[in-house]
Amino acid sequence: MAAYTIGEVKRLLKLEVHTIRYWVQEIPLIQPQKDRVGRRLYSDQDLQLLFRLKYLLHDRRFTLEGARDQLFRELAGDYQDLRAQIAALRSELVGLYFLVRDGKMSIEGKPG
Repeated sequence: MAAYTIGEVKRLLKLEVHTIRYWVQEIPLIQPQKDRVGRRLYSDQDLQLLFRLKYLLHDRRFTLEGARDQLFRELAGDYQDLRAQIAALRSELVGLYFLVRDGKMSIEGKPG
C-alpha cells in the first residue's frame, strides 16, 4: 500500500497544505494515518478521495458540504453494489455446497 506525505499530496493536487488539512478536517472519509514521528500519511484511497473532492469543488463548483454529500452518496452506491455481489456469491456457494454434499457434483466440479 502506498503512503503519501502531505508534501507529496500537495504537489500531486497542486493545492496548499492548509487547504488539504481543512478538507481532511471537514470530510471524515479521508483519514490519513500518522507515522511514528507524527507525520500524516495518505493512502491511495485518501488520495483518490482528495482528487475527487478537488474535481467536485473546483470543476463542478460544489460547496464543500455538497461535495461531502456527493462523496457519501457515491461511496454508499459502491457499498450497496458490493453487498449485492457478496450476496450473489454467497448464494452460489451455498448451492455448490449442496450439490457437492448430495453427491451430484465431485469436488473437482464435474458431475458425480
